[in-house]
Amino acid sequence: MSERIYFVVTGMVFCIVATAHLSRVIFQWEVGVGGWVAPQWVSVPGIILSTVLAVWGLVLARRSVARPR
Repeated sequence: MSERIYFVVTGMVFCIVATAHLSRVIFQWEVGVGGWVAPQWVSVPGIILSTVLAVWGLVLARRSVARPR
């Protein structure tokens, strides 16, 4: 797998995670783990962090240059 494909895939995965967190906040979905319901504010850092990682991955994909083998 080339470096560029890796960055695109990871950028898109983090984009999906950010969208899931944003959807949870907008639609007021509850998430529970082992009987514990996570508060809505937990998704706010999740949105910020996953968005930063998604943008970072896509920027690195754009900057990566295919190297001859």
